[in-house]
Amino acid sequence: MAVAGGLLAVASVASGQAQTTANAAGEGEGVTLPPISVEGAALSGSLPPAYAGEQVARGGRLGLLGNTGVMDSPFSTGNYTARLIEDRQAATVADALMLDPSVRIATSGGGQLDSFFIRGFPIGEGNVGEIAFDGQYGVAPNYRVFTEYVERIEVLRGPGALLYGMSPNSGIGGVINIVPRRADADLTRFTLNYSSATQLGGHLDFARRFGDDRQWGLRFNGSYRQGSTDLDHQSREAGVGALSLDYRGERFRASLDLLRQDERVDAPLRPVLLAPGVALPAAPDGRRNVTQPWEWTRVTDTGALLRVEYDLTDSLTVFGNLGGARTEVRRLFGLPTILNARGDVTSTPANATFAVERYSYNAGLRARFETGAIRHTVTLQADAYHDLLERGTNNGSAYASNIYAPVLRPRQTVGAPAGVPRVSTNTLSGVALADTLSMLDDRVLLTLGLRHQRVQSNNYSATTGGRTSAYDESALTPLAGLVVRPWAGVSLYANYIEGLSRGDIAPATAANAGEVFAPYRARQYEVGVKVDFGRATATLSAFQITRPSGELTGNVYAVGGEQRVRGLELTGFGELAAGLRLLGGATLLDGEITQSATRSRIGNTPIGVPAWQANLGLEWDTPWARGLTLNGAVVLTGGQYADAANAARLPAWTRVDIGARYAMEIAGRPTTFRASIQNLLDNNYWAGVASFGTIAVGAPRTFLFSATVDL
Repeated sequence: MAVAGGLLAVASVASGQAQTTANAAGEGEGVTLPPISVEGAALSGSLPPAYAGEQVARGGRLGLLGNTGVMDSPFSTGNYTARLIEDRQAATVADALMLDPSVRIATSGGGQLDSFFIRGFPIGEGNVGEIAFDGQYGVAPNYRVFTEYVERIEVLRGPGALLYGMSPNSGIGGVINIVPRRADADLTRFTLNYSSATQLGGHLDFARRFGDDRQWGLRFNGSYRQGSTDLDHQSREAGVGALSLDYRGERFRASLDLLRQDERVDAPLRPVLLAPGVALPAAPDGRRNVTQPWEWTRVTDTGALLRVEYDLTDSLTVFGNLGGARTEVRRLFGLPTILNARGDVTSTPANATFAVERYSYNAGLRARFETGAIRHTVTLQADAYHDLLERGTNNGSAYASNIYAPVLRPRQTVGAPAGVPRVSTNTLSGVALADTLSMLDDRVLLTLGLRHQRVQSNNYSATTGGRTSAYDESALTPLAGLVVRPWAGVSLYANYIEGLSRGDIAPATAANAGEVFAPYRARQYEVGVKVDFGRATATLSAFQITRPSGELTGNVYAVGGEQRVRGLELTGFGELAAGLRLLGGATLLDGEITQSATRSRIGNTPIGVPAWQANLGLEWDTPWARGLTLNGAVVLTGGQYADAANAARLPAWTRVDIGARYAMEIAGRPTTFRASIQNLLDNNYWAGVASFGTIAVGAPRTFLFSATVDL
């Protein structure tokens, strides 16, 4: 696929109105402002405003529904700003989401990829990325997303098949969407950054607007970092380049995003597997790294996104999007397996080459009209997504080591694979229709929608290249969301929404080998209340998500398994008092395997689902030193199981971070210094587990420092 030929683009952003109060500048406290229109925000640059302190926005994109205010949304969301990313010195999206109480990271930061759990279900575990870019899959980097070009990180908690289309790897716990930076004002900003042990880097952020009416915009973000990390024998080199161009006319709007990421890691930290019947030993020092110094990984991502929209009338907009990406991976490393309670491991390095191509496109229209006393915002959209995975692997020889005392082994010469054959192709296409009805002066908002989703998959033999299995099924997924605003600043909401996963194909060992099953439907029921205090907001929600799965019963493969997660979720963000800001919350999870062909597993807790998780982040602008802000964060996670039999359990863990920043002027240039210590107490802990059982170790104490100046 020629990515440049598949440039992506747009989806117009839904009209939304939200009552808000003056916030970020600290002016007009308690004064109600007129409704703020966020229509067309993704292209026009008028993103929803932020709460005081500019850590969290008052709204965000809901896929098909466009930008929607927090109090107008029938869902639980988190909308995190570039200011939060910068102040936390978050190099990746995973770093930036550490304070979201519904999200947990299931991988180690010193590895090759980032994956997540949202509401107890995995996101991003496969070889096809599941992070959306400006509302669309198939554009963002595949395994890890750096933050230099990110304006907002939006988290939809719960399934999003109707809103965003089916997730490429069948994730149903939620959606992470990246909003890229655009040129809203002229800017030249440089940041010098450091992280221990000797990681040094720089980041340039350049923006300009041109034209008689400043209708043309250009923004470039480029960064480079390299050096040794805190992990044994590890060094990392990463480069990022992102260019955003946009045009903002009276009726026509367009944007073009081009991006590239390169990451090279020597001795990448790998998660570990646990051999059957072995008890999980205590976590090692986070600096220990059983990967050999001669093992390595190289990942290159390129992507492009084109978006266009045109207002046919004041109430009718047409839009079209086209985008794509390519990821190339070359690596030499193994997957350590723990053999006993002493922490002995075995690992077999493999020289592998991957190529992952994605492209996606959509087109549609959005209409706004009234029927009597009811206002409608209707969106009709057709879309398609396609991916291709190619992979070749050549194995080396197994070596032994230990997680507590890694052993250096002689370098192995493992040749690159002779070929990189096609492994699979997937096409996800669909048509969606949604209508948001506004009644009683916006006190009642009812959203109804329906999507027809088609799933086509093909798997191929690595030796012959022939197709080994095929899949072509479709399903309808509905949405019903209700918001009732009985009093100013209070929203009661409820939703029913479905997620979709590719149905299985019965394996060759089954009597019904080759049978294709319909897509699995995940179902979410949720109710909640949101309270906007003007400069801060709190949300309390209760939800249930169920997801079926296929299993082999006797010699027949059938849909017989089911996982259910019930949860109670509390979030809070904004300014509690002048100069004191909060971001965090807590989630209680009740995960259960409710159906299984293995009867002993019924009633067990699913892999990677803790009983509770909580986050608390605070910022304080000190009164005695103007420009000095102190911050701290506590992240707590309950114990979780690493296997479906519930025999191996990760203990609960706590991480404490502290930091400070100082804003001042040097020679008339606004300058900000930031310093942070992550994992202040240097705790050793198992941080998380993937749904297929690999266990990640927590990062050690890490020092971060940066200096930013506007030139």
